[in-house]
Amino acid sequence: MRYMLLSGADQAALIERLSAMPVFLDEAFRGVSAADASVAGADGFTPVEQCWHLADLEREGYGVRIRRLLTEVDPVLRDFDGERVAQERDYKSLLLEEGIEAFRRARADNLAALRALGRADWQRRGTQEGVGRVGLCDIPLMMAEHDAAHRAEIEEWKSGQRAKGKGQR
Repeated sequence: MRYMLLSGADQAALIERLSAMPVFLDEAFRGVSAADASVAGADGFTPVEQCWHLADLEREGYGVRIRRLLTEVDPVLRDFDGERVAQERDYKSLLLEEGIEAFRRARADNLAALRALGRADWQRRGTQEGVGRVGLCDIPLMMAEHDAAHRAEIEEWKSGQRAKGKGQR
């Protein structure tokens, strides 16, 4: 509900921040070699894992929630088990650039869906496993909070790479 309490300008700024996340990934990982993209940060995740996690959560977490909340009455939404998905899909074997592009496409789709919502649509609600009651109006802030956590992890990874004399070239 917090999204609905924001002014129109603050809502627009939040959506703009969400649209900037793919650009952040491009800039953060520009020039990173495939070898460096496979080096874990202090959080234990590599850039490749970060990007593919973001892409899969965007598609299979937020995207599914948006669609189901919009089209179903009071749906029960599964939680996204990021650890299980990462293991099943072996993120470390995938390409960084493809993960960024998959995230870019999924984020653009989700933002287009959010921008198309009518005022009444924002009030549509369901129940998410492990979270409880959620509404479409909760999704943008959930996305922003998740982005912020990953931005911090990626910045920490970049700092560690700089300290080692690696990373961006």
